[in-house]
Amino acid sequence: LNDASEEDCWLLGHLLLVAKRLAQQEQVADDGYRLVINTNSGAGQTVFHLHCHLLGGRPLQWPPG
Repeated sequence: LNDASEEDCWLLGHLLLVAKRLAQQEQVADDGYRLVINTNSGAGQTVFHLHCHLLGGRPLQWPPG
């Protein structure tokens, strides 16, 4: 995400819409879900390209972890 620029707005928007569609497909959209983007190793990123983690299907606590 740190490497994203203004030119990537369309791609970032598309990423969120795909996540919404996946949440609906996996039947977690109605009860709620969390979309996580880890950025850099201090945040837990281990695969160094932009991707999202879609979490749902169980109660999620705050703060996470």
